[in-house]
Amino acid sequence: MSTEQNKALVRRWLEGVDTGDVKVVDEFLGVGFVDHNPPPFPGLSPGVEGSREAFSYALKAFSNFHHEINDQYADGDRVITRITGYGKHTGEFLGIPPTGKDVKMEGIAVHRIVDGKLVEHWAQIDALGLLIQLGAVPPPGEGT
Repeated sequence: MSTEQNKALVRRWLEGVDTGDVKVVDEFLGVGFVDHNPPPFPGLSPGVEGSREAFSYALKAFSNFHHEINDQYADGDRVITRITGYGKHTGEFLGIPPTGKDVKMEGIAVHRIVDGKLVEHWAQIDALGLLIQLGAVPPPGEGT
């Protein structure tokens, strides 16, 4: 696949995630998928099954979620995407009861693609920023 096709695949993956249909996991992730930086959700299985579990966990914690692609680059079989995710905190998240707050989280994801499937994923996300928005952690400078 060309780098443009690989970028389009990652865009379609994120659009699929935004539908809230967990079936996109099986459509886009290849057998043997490895998430090198899985979300910090308790008890996730490895691989594709862990992605299904993470997807379901996130659906229970956040509603009205969607992704915005800010930048995207590709080189060979890898696609780097700078993303902002948005949602409403409507379910328990890491022990934090629902706040009803609209939240956003920025991050950078790297996907490796083989034969039209995502087979590896690396990510760095602003988890601290999310926890501050949810009131679980005080903003910098407060409480010191």
